[in-house]
Amino acid sequence: MVRTPLTPQERERGERLGALLRAARGERSMVEVAAAAGLSAETLRKIETGRAPTPAFFTIAALSGALGLSLDEVAQLSALPETVAVAVA
Repeated sequence: MVRTPLTPQERERGERLGALLRAARGERSMVEVAAAAGLSAETLRKIETGRAPTPAFFTIAALSGALGLSLDEVAQLSALPETVAVAVA
């Protein structure tokens, strides 16, 4: 199976998601948060660094739960600015 290349917007959204997760993790270690979410630390590392910019929904749901974030917060805070403006309008 060949994946289609990511658009610049998808890459930027992935970077925003990674920054959000890093900030929410705070002083907790990657290993601690990944274990709480049922993921490997490497998976969390890839998401946080933008190397996995389009993680599966259930991965994000698990991380959100482990970090005490609602899925609405994650969607809103990782959305691109023009997407938020369109969604609000």
